[in-house]
Amino acid sequence: MSDIGLACALAQRSATDTMMKRLVLALLITAAFASPLAAQDRTAGLLRDLVDAAGPPGFEEPVRKIMVERMKPLADELRYDGLGSVIARQGSSGPRIMLDAHMDELGGVVRRATGDGFLTMQMLGGWLDQAIAGQRWIILGSKGPVHAVTSIRDIHLAPADERGVLIKRDAVFLDVGAKDAAGVAALGLSPGDPVVPDSPFLDLNGTGNYAGKAWDDRVGCAVLLLAMERLKASGHPNQVFFTATVQEEIGLRGARASTAIIKPDIGIAIEGGVTGDSGGAKPEETQVKLGGGPGLFLYDSSALPNRKLVALVKETASAARLPLQLDLVQGYGDDSAEMQTVGGGAPTVNLVVPARYTHVHTGIINRRDFDQTVDLVVALIKRLDAGTVARLRDFTPE
Repeated sequence: MSDIGLACALAQRSATDTMMKRLVLALLITAAFASPLAAQDRTAGLLRDLVDAAGPPGFEEPVRKIMVERMKPLADELRYDGLGSVIARQGSSGPRIMLDAHMDELGGVVRRATGDGFLTMQMLGGWLDQAIAGQRWIILGSKGPVHAVTSIRDIHLAPADERGVLIKRDAVFLDVGAKDAAGVAALGLSPGDPVVPDSPFLDLNGTGNYAGKAWDDRVGCAVLLLAMERLKASGHPNQVFFTATVQEEIGLRGARASTAIIKPDIGIAIEGGVTGDSGGAKPEETQVKLGGGPGLFLYDSSALPNRKLVALVKETASAARLPLQLDLVQGYGDDSAEMQTVGGGAPTVNLVVPARYTHVHTGIINRRDFDQTVDLVVALIKRLDAGTVARLRDFTPE
């Protein structure tokens, strides 16, 4: 029986008993505000686990643990590059396909404690400055997680001409409730401790839109894992290297190291896209919308995709009756830029799950977009046999 059903039954039995009324009220409140995750499927649970894990650049261990636990039973071989990226090979013959998503998220590290008990922070990744102030954070100290809030100039103190001025990152401090530097140390905090946003997973009012702090690129990590499961069950004509990279947000560093090891024939990056449907975006800045299906980048600041591989993605989506959104975004980089140049180069594309509000505390993805991206990746991998890959890699003039 559900909590609501039990509450109704109790109410009918003893509507006049004060204690029973209180129990009824408590059960109704619990049912109304309980997390919907209990009724969701394992995919939602995977997305929650990944997006809630803490993993700024250089501190990806919690995410790596989740990836390795799920990859190991599905892989023929599992190894790491020298920076800590995970490389899980499936298949022993055929073209070498590198399927990539990065584990790290935007975050920071503690710089120092001030005499009055505040902390300064070195940001890691391309934060939007105005999104940093007045937010909640978690610092991973030596004694465990410590909650923090970034300072902000109080509106009652700010002159009118300052209220519309964007706050720069160097002007905010982490407030952990300490009175002095000794109080900071007593919490187990010291320079170099990683900092991540405090913004847990949420199914947004049962809409199938999921809110969370690190969809860039935990959504890609989840695509990797589910595609790996399905391809293990169905088989494929390739050697697929499912690669969860590190330090993407500070210069695509993990992808460079992993690509040098894998030497792929084809590279496919899986990322969180950039939507233009949340207000303020111009049509020339991005064309993707939440709920419109998987996205395919035709251009970004770091890479141009291979034209023949782009055509194959379009054909695959059409044959599978999957929607496909095309996008071109300035001011965006992804791991495909390293896959297409390191070790002699390879044809690459960047496929995305559209995401609203990237590089801030809380972003939003759509569950249907995610599921369709997994479908597209699986269908694409199955088409990349030796003959197809050879044609993609043939640049001989016709």
